[in-house]
Amino acid sequence: MTRPLTRLNPADLFDSTQNHHAQGTLVEDGRLAFFSGQIAWQAGADAAPESLGAQTELVCRNLKICLDSVGASPEDIVNLRAYIVDWSPEMAAEVFPPLVAFLGGATPSMTGLGVRSLFGPDLKIEIEMVVRVPE
Repeated sequence: MTRPLTRLNPADLFDSTQNHHAQGTLVEDGRLAFFSGQIAWQAGADAAPESLGAQTELVCRNLKICLDSVGASPEDIVNLRAYIVDWSPEMAAEVFPPLVAFLGGATPSMTGLGVRSLFGPDLKIEIEMVVRVPE
C-alpha cells in the first residue's frame, strides 16, 4: 500500500496553502519519477497556442499524460517547478486557473521562476514535475 505524502507547512513560514501549494513534501519510501519540463507542444500541431492561459492548459494536459504513464494522480505530485517567460504578478490570472484545475485540490511543493526565454521563441511556460509512483 502506498503511504500518503505528507505536506509540510511550518508554522513560522507564510501560509502557502492559500496559493495552492505546500512549503515542502515528505516522501516516505517508494519510487520517484522525474518528468522533464512540459511545454505547450502536442503531437500533430505545428506551433504552441499564443496565449499564456492556453499554453498553461496544454502544459497541464501534458503533465496529466505523464501522471497517467506511471499510474499516478495529482495527489502523488511531490514537486512542481514552473518557468514563465517575463513573469509579472498580473500573469497569475492566466496561469493559476488551469493549474489549480489540474491539481484538483492537491497541494504539492511548488516553485515559480521568471525566465528570459524557453526552448522555442513561441513558448511562454514550462513545468517540470517529480512524482511518487504508487505501488
